[in-house]
Amino acid sequence: MTRFGYTLMTEQSGPRALVDYAVAAERVGFDFEVSSDHYFPWLDSQGHAPYAWSVLGAVAHATSSVELMTYVTCPILRYHPAVVAQKAATVALLSEGRFLLGLGAGENLNEHVVGDRWPMVAERHDMLEEAVEIIRELLAGERLTYDGEHFRVDSAKLWDLPEGPVQIGIAVSGTQSIQRFASWGDHMIAVSPEADLVEQWDEARAEDALAPSRKIGQVPISWDPDAEAATARAHDQFRWFGGGWKVNADLPTTEGFEAASQFVRPDDVAASIPCGPDLDAVVEAVSAYWQAGFTDIALVQVGDERQQQFLDEAAGPLLEKLRAAAPVGPPIESATDA
Repeated sequence: MTRFGYTLMTEQSGPRALVDYAVAAERVGFDFEVSSDHYFPWLDSQGHAPYAWSVLGAVAHATSSVELMTYVTCPILRYHPAVVAQKAATVALLSEGRFLLGLGAGENLNEHVVGDRWPMVAERHDMLEEAVEIIRELLAGERLTYDGEHFRVDSAKLWDLPEGPVQIGIAVSGTQSIQRFASWGDHMIAVSPEADLVEQWDEARAEDALAPSRKIGQVPISWDPDAEAATARAHDQFRWFGGGWKVNADLPTTEGFEAASQFVRPDDVAASIPCGPDLDAVVEAVSAYWQAGFTDIALVQVGDERQQQFLDEAAGPLLEKLRAAAPVGPPIESATDA
C-alpha cells in the first residue's frame, strides 16, 4: 500500500500556521507528515525558518493519529548527535510513538551558522555514520561513552524513552551513500524517483538479511485555481529545486541560491513541478515515485498563500485520485502501526 504524506515546509510558513496545517492535513486524511529542519529558507522570498523541533512538539499534541517525521535532520554540525537522540525520544513520547527520525548529511545553507567549516561529502558521510551509531545506542537506552574520529560522548543516557523503538530513515543519493547506510537505517529517504536507488537499497539490505524497508520520497506541487499564479509562485519560491542535491548541498546562503537560479525561467519550473488546478497532472508527477518503487510519497504544496485552500478544497479529492491510481502491495509497518 502506497502512503501519501504532507510536508510541513518550515521555509515558507511560520510556526503557528504550520501547526494549523498539520491538523488540517490529518483531518483530510494524509497518512504521514514530514517536517523540514532548516535554519534558513532557500530563497529570501520564502521568508521563514522556525525551529522544527518546537513545531513538531506542538504538532504532536495537536494531532492524534498521523505519523510524524523529520525530512531530514542533519546530526553532524549544527546539532550534536547525542542531542538529536534526546530530541527524537522526546517527540516520540509526545506523539505516543508516531515519530520517525529522518537523518541526512546536511546542507551548508543550514550548518554554516555555527561557524565550522563545511566538510566534503566523504567526510560528511563518515560523520553521519558515527552520528547514527551514537543515536542508535542512546535510543536503545544505553549509557554511552564514545570516542570517535569526529564525535565524543561522555557518559550520556536518555532518561525519557518511548516504549517502542524510534525508527530511523536515512537520506541517500547514489551508490556510495546506499552502500554506506542501507544497513544503518530502517528506511530509505530520497528526493529523486530513481528506480536504481530503490533496487540498490533493497539489494544491499537483502545481502545483510535485513527486513524490507520503506522508501520515502517527496514531490513539490503548486496547486492553485489559477495556473499562471501557480507557475509564478513556484518560480518565485522553488526555482532552486532544479539545482539538484550535489549543487544545493554546498551553497551557503540565500544569495547563493538566488545567483544559482537567476536564469531559471517560469516555464522551466512548470516543466518539472505541476502548476495549476489539474489534479490529474499531480497524479502523473507523483506516479513516477511509485513506479520507481517508493512506498511513501510526501507532497510539498509550494507557497503559504494557497496552503489552507489546498487543504480545504484540493487535498481530499487529490488523495482519492492518488489512492485509486497507486499500486496495492503488502504494507511495511510504519511508526503508527507499531
